[in-house]
Order: sequence, then C-alpha cells, then structure tokens
Amino acid sequence: MWEARAADGRGAELASWARESALPALRGTAGLVRTELFSAPGGRVLLITWWTGTPVPVADPPAELLGRPVHRWSFTSEHVEQSGQPE
Repeated sequence: MWEARAADGRGAELASWARESALPALRGTAGLVRTELFSAPGGRVLLITWWTGTPVPVADPPAELLGRPVHRWSFTSEHVEQSGQPE
C-alpha cells in the first residue's frame, strides 16, 4: 500500500501524477495482479497493489506535489469476503 498527501491545493495534480506516472510504471510488472487508486479529502492519494511475489516499489512523486513524505506498508492477506460469503 502506498499513500501520499499532497501539498496544499495540489491534490488533483498528485492524483493525476499517480494515474499518469505511477500506474503505467507498474503495468506489465511480473507478479502484479491488481491495482486500485483512491483519493480522499485533504489531498490524500492511495494506491493499493496485489502481488504474487515480491512487490515492486512505487516511485515517489515530485517533491513539490507532496505535503509530507510518502508512506508505504506491506500486508499479507488473512481473509477475504465478497457479498458476505467467506472465501
């Protein structure tokens, strides 16, 4: 999981950078299963990626777009439910 907070007033630019730079850089990478890009109030942009192997790090955006350093977390799936049904 990759999360960045935009500098004041630059949330749309940060989200655009993620769509136009970060996502294309990941496409076609071995082991990449799925990506989801989210935005939230306060200029937050979140990218969640699913991998079958070792994840490839997402690059940092240009410093002028950031309100603070990028945060990264790695998780291991423990349980998934869809439509209320355990998998």
